[in-house]
Amino acid sequence: MQDDKFLKEFGLRLKIYRLKQNFTQAQLGEMIDISEHRISQIENGKCNLTLKTVNKISNALNIQAVKLFNFYEQ
Repeated sequence: MQDDKFLKEFGLRLKIYRLKQNFTQAQLGEMIDISEHRISQIENGKCNLTLKTVNKISNALNIQAVKLFNFYEQ
């Protein structure tokens, strides 16, 4: 999978799980100490993030980090 597609797929998974928790981008950003703009960039596949940030996101959303990488799950 190409890098750009990978980032977009990851961002889509993040958005799906964020919305399932009824969190806004601002709320999630506040929970993990990054800006709403940065959350938007991640969700739109315009930002490469660290594993540390992935861990913070998964903890805030109360999901296993692997779920953010399972691009084939509906």
